Amino acid sequence: MKKKSLSAKKKIHNKLLTHLKHPIISRIYKEFQNINKLNLNKFNFSVAVSGGSDSLALAYLSKCYSISNNVKVKYYHVNHKLRKESSLEAKKLKILLKKFDINCKILNWNGKKPKSNIQSIARSKRYELIRKECLKDRNNFIFIAHHLDDLYENFVIRLLRGSGLKGLVSFNQFKTSHDNNLKIVRPLISFMKNDLNFISTKVFKFKFEDPSNKNTDFKRIRIRNLINNLKLEGMNLEKLRLTINNLSDSNLTISYYVEENIKSNSEYFSEKKHYILNSSFFKQPNEIVFRSLINLIGKIGNKYYPPRGKSISQLLLKFKSGEIKKINISGCILEKINNSFIIYKEK
Repeated sequence: MKKKSLSAKKKIHNKLLTHLKHPIISRIYKEFQNINKLNLNKFNFSVAVSGGSDSLALAYLSKCYSISNNVKVKYYHVNHKLRKESSLEAKKLKILLKKFDINCKILNWNGKKPKSNIQSIARSKRYELIRKECLKDRNNFIFIAHHLDDLYENFVIRLLRGSGLKGLVSFNQFKTSHDNNLKIVRPLISFMKNDLNFISTKVFKFKFEDPSNKNTDFKRIRIRNLINNLKLEGMNLEKLRLTINNLSDSNLTISYYVEENIKSNSEYFSEKKHYILNSSFFKQPNEIVFRSLINLIGKIGNKYYPPRGKSISQLLLKFKSGEIKKINISGCILEKINNSFIIYKEK
């Protein structure tokens, strides 16, 4: 790189780091640095940038971290092409971020778009595109800008769906594993959106907000408005956070016994790539059996999303009643042979 280019880059870096002197930004960055626990000096990581204030704040914090710790960071923006303006916005975002020495790669969702269940399908496609790019670039971690407001929304949505304990608190995890190659990290989960909006306004002075974030046709937006109304009625979000934390502790306890059940009552055969479960596997409390099965089906099927809880519950009932001895689920086959069960990948 030319000396002039190096000098310009150093000037940009110094300006970015200067913002860390502000007390609000400094407080958030100090907690953000907890990602040191991931030992990132041995790995590359990537950041998903939507262009909204929360993802821009994440882009800034991760850029400062990369400058200070000499860690390589990749930035990805997914252009869903659901709006005619999205491609132009993606190009503008790339150009604007470049001024801050942030090289953002645009990942395009090409092909036919859905007419219903749009947000859910778009979210799945977004993760699929980012995951493929991360693995191609040999990135081990993808940072997502989910924050405390997202946590509350997700909790209420899952509560209304009738989710179990794991579903209610799964969003509260600092790190979520997709597979052995990639980890999803939510380093801003303890901060409110207002905090992140302050950072992006102070540093970048621009943002691209998706107009769908105000569209009440989407359930998440209606839930967001509901939570805002409940706050006006006196709902204490700190107490809601405490409830989620307590549930998370209970979830960790159950997870321990799930691992014990898998370790004691199942065996993996690497040559044939299947698990054999003994009869004791199914003699544990229902929640332990339920989660153990989801865990093993996920490992064998290697699907991005685990099978739905309702499908697993129905499967267990059918096996216990003797109604069926073989079933296909989430890319796997579960088969009963004498007193044992085998899980293997569907061909």
